[in-house]
Amino acid sequence: MATTYQIGGSGRGYSINPKNVKVVLAFVGLGIAIYILGPPLYWHLAEAFLGRSYSSCPSCNCDCPDQPLIAMPEELTNATFTDCAKRDLDVSEEMEESFTSLLTEELKLREVETAEAQHHANVKLLEAKKLASQYQKDADKCNSGMETCEEAREKAEGDLLEQRKLTAIWEARAHERGWKEGRTA
Repeated sequence: MATTYQIGGSGRGYSINPKNVKVVLAFVGLGIAIYILGPPLYWHLAEAFLGRSYSSCPSCNCDCPDQPLIAMPEELTNATFTDCAKRDLDVSEEMEESFTSLLTEELKLREVETAEAQHHANVKLLEAKKLASQYQKDADKCNSGMETCEEAREKAEGDLLEQRKLTAIWEARAHERGWKEGRTA
């Protein structure tokens, strides 16, 4: 029998089946693996099977050790620039300048995105604080109302107890003087 968990208080939440969670996590893991390994594997296989080379300069005739399937960007750019620089210094300088300008532009874009994300997060945090404050005020009102009701209930119970005692005294006096229940004058 599978155990299900409920989210939310007082039984009004959603049920979560652990099997469903495992399936979702498996798909997420598979998606991350494809995202990370997909592009390098695609270019490696395209170069191997189709004979295409997507390099920016002609292929080099050198004895290099086997390069890993996934290489760091620095390794790729340094190897590409140094090999091409041996052949044509002008082209390598232009490529370096364009590469530097692209990196600078990318950094500026990332800074803008980060600033926007930070602003968005700050706005959401402010909204959450306001909402939490409103809920706290409502909870305080509710608690004070409950205290008032509880005090009124206790007072009413005390008054009722006094009225019953007084009624019992009057009934006892009436019975002493000959009154019987159910008889009217």
